[in-house]
Amino acid sequence: MSSSRNGHPNAKLAPKAVVGRVSLYLRQLETLQLQGLDKISSRQLGEPFGIKNAQVRKDLAFFGQFGHPGIGYHVDALISVLREILGVDKDWPLALVGLGNLGRALLKYRGFRSRRFHIVAIFDNDPRKIGQEYGGMIVEPIEALRKSIASHKTSLALLCVPAESAQQVADLMVAGGIRGILNFAPAPLSVPSHVNVAAVDLSIQLENLAYKVQKTQEGVSYGGSSSR
Repeated sequence: MSSSRNGHPNAKLAPKAVVGRVSLYLRQLETLQLQGLDKISSRQLGEPFGIKNAQVRKDLAFFGQFGHPGIGYHVDALISVLREILGVDKDWPLALVGLGNLGRALLKYRGFRSRRFHIVAIFDNDPRKIGQEYGGMIVEPIEALRKSIASHKTSLALLCVPAESAQQVADLMVAGGIRGILNFAPAPLSVPSHVNVAAVDLSIQLENLAYKVQKTQEGVSYGGSSSR
C-alpha cells in the first residue's frame, strides 16, 4: 500500500470535499476496527454516508493506490495511511482565543484530544478572566498571544471572539506564526495565502438544514449523505 508520501505522482492539494469524505472514511474504519473487522470493501466504507463505492475509490486514489481487487482494503493499514494523510498521526497543540460560552464548551470537548488536538493556551481580553485557571491552564491576555504561540510551537488556533474583534485577533495570530484558524466568529477573515481558515457558522448550518427540511416536505429528495 503506497501513498502520495511514498512516490504517488499526485502532490496537489486535495479538494475540501475529498478531505471531508476521507475524514468520514477514517471514522468508519475506526468503528469497524473496534468491531474486529480486518478487511472492508469500498461499498462498506461509503454506504453509511450515502457515498457510492466508485466515489470512495476515486477519493482514495487521489492519495495513492490502496486495496486489492476482490479483496478490498486492510482496515488497520488504511487507518494508518489515512491518519498520516490527514496529519492526525501526531499531536497538534491548539491556542484558544475567546473564553465565552462557546470557548468554554470547546475547552471541555473531549473529541479534540481523541483526535490528538490539545488546547495548550487560552487567551481573553476580559480582566475578570485573565489570570484565572480553566482546564488546568491560566488565561492569558490577548497581548501575550504572539509570545505564547512561539513558546508552545502552536500552528493551529480556535477563534471564538465577537465579529468586531475577529480580524484584529486573526492578525495577531498570523503575526505569531499561526498557520490554521478554525473561525467561530460570524465574520470573514482576510489572511495571507499561507494561512488556512475554516469557518464554522452554526446559524448557516441550521439555515441549510431548514432549507433542506422544507424542500423535503415539499417532495424534493436530497438523500441521506452526511458528507454533503
